[in-house]
Amino acid sequence: MKKRKLGNTGMEISPVIFGGIICMNETPEDSKRFVSYALENGVNYFDVAPSYADAEIKLGPALEPYRKDVFLACKTGRRDEAGGKKEFESSLRQLRTDFFDNYQLHALSSLSEVDEAFSSSGIMPYLIQMKEKGYARHLGITAHNEDAAIEALNRYPFETVLFPVNWALNLKTGFGDRLSMICASRNVGFLAIKALAHRSWDEGEARRYPKSWCKTIYDNDALSVAALKFSLSKGAIAIDPPGNFEQFQFTVEHIAECMENPFSDEDLKLLKQEFEPIKERMIFN
Repeated sequence: MKKRKLGNTGMEISPVIFGGIICMNETPEDSKRFVSYALENGVNYFDVAPSYADAEIKLGPALEPYRKDVFLACKTGRRDEAGGKKEFESSLRQLRTDFFDNYQLHALSSLSEVDEAFSSSGIMPYLIQMKEKGYARHLGITAHNEDAAIEALNRYPFETVLFPVNWALNLKTGFGDRLSMICASRNVGFLAIKALAHRSWDEGEARRYPKSWCKTIYDNDALSVAALKFSLSKGAIAIDPPGNFEQFQFTVEHIAECMENPFSDEDLKLLKQEFEPIKERMIFN
């Protein structure tokens, strides 16, 4: 799998990310199998968070033998220093590592959360200290709110942004375009989530992949490939697929095709056709 430069971090990463949710609620044996598959196929960027139930507990032992060969990203959803410090230290222990290659403010959803994180009692002064001491080699953010992400980038030179780069949301409102342009202009590593998101769940709908809080695209290879290509066309360095092994495997198996045959007018036509019946059922506004 051809590696790509991750912004100005100096890291070269696989264009597919192993999301730790894949290991959530799985057996230790299956977790090891998933990690082995990823490594055997060239994936070298692993991302997890303490909010993913037991994912850290499962991923830590599975990844431990290969730690020196991979980039490990983790996150905190806390905005206060006390809570964030506790999560940081717990994640180090559970993931069996001495440092994180990338550590991120997780799921920024409002400007007030940015204010809190950067306050005198917030988490950012602590994370900057951890970077200076080498416990976090790089700092990044994840967000679902474009304004919050842009404001965070204006306050600190974060080196990565993990953000929804979703065909349906973008076709409806241009969601993410402002942020992707800023990341490109500042050489910030732009990482995509929700590339394969389809629509919100219908009430009572059977869920093939219950870990996902939205319906994802499946059983339609052409549409899935077009959606992946769309995210890459918007400047994503790498794609973090839905948190199930099947769609992670699909992305690994098709990523070369997506990179060698960029997003086309035919792909756009296919996505627009799919967009019409779901445009009022977006995963969020």
